[in-house]
Amino acid sequence: MNAQEQILLAAILAGLVAIAVTVAIEKFGGVIGGILGTIPTTIVPAAAFMWMAKPNSDAFDPAMGMVPVGMLLNAIFLWLWRVVPPRIPLWDFGKRLTIITTINLSMWFAGAAISVTLFPEQISMSVGLIALIIGVLLGLWISLDHKPAPRGKNRVGPLTLACRGIAAATAIGLAVWLSQLGSPLLAGMASVFPAIFLTSMVALWIAQGEDVPSGAVGPMMLGAMSVSFYALLATFTLPEYGVLIGSAITWVASIGFVSVPAALWLRFNDNRRVEG
Repeated sequence: MNAQEQILLAAILAGLVAIAVTVAIEKFGGVIGGILGTIPTTIVPAAAFMWMAKPNSDAFDPAMGMVPVGMLLNAIFLWLWRVVPPRIPLWDFGKRLTIITTINLSMWFAGAAISVTLFPEQISMSVGLIALIIGVLLGLWISLDHKPAPRGKNRVGPLTLACRGIAAATAIGLAVWLSQLGSPLLAGMASVFPAIFLTSMVALWIAQGEDVPSGAVGPMMLGAMSVSFYALLATFTLPEYGVLIGSAITWVASIGFVSVPAALWLRFNDNRRVEG
């Protein structure tokens, strides 16, 4: 498989698996949907094809070490969807949504630029582990601030879902391409560009109003740490077991060690509030 075919296949796979997230949140509500929507999906083909592009730890480890940093930025990006809207005047819908989106994306790009500039490749794995721990603690804290997470009442249209898949496919295709060019830190950051979260928030906001996306923020922040866990573990499993078996082991472990405990924690919190 040549380099162009790797980029195309990774992008197509990422686009297809990405579309399911909006549907999951819409169907199951913000809590369960938020967890289902953040299990490792696009990172699976991204990591696999980045390893195939340059199958050596010197290039792969820095890229994967940068993923938890990007996911921490994504968690902050999601949190901004809860804290920024109340501070924006009640202008017309389109203007308000555009300003909120611009502010949130600007914060992400600023954080990404600082991270890629400051963190050297040699310590990227250590930085990634610290980012994972901070992300988990932040997700636990934000999820304590309960917001209603109702099921959506309106369907997200096919055009919106298609745009969402295209955005995710573009981000992952770019990540694999950067990896092939020998830019592991940029590749790692590009692989977790919040294309899925951005399109999820905007699509749900348009279709369902503010309640569903706002309620999904805490669960999505916490569940997203499974992607960070996947990236760090993949640096051991993919070289050791190969792309197919290594990816399967890493995916199952990420769900077992992050997604399932996150779901149990959120359910425990909900039950405690009901009893209270």
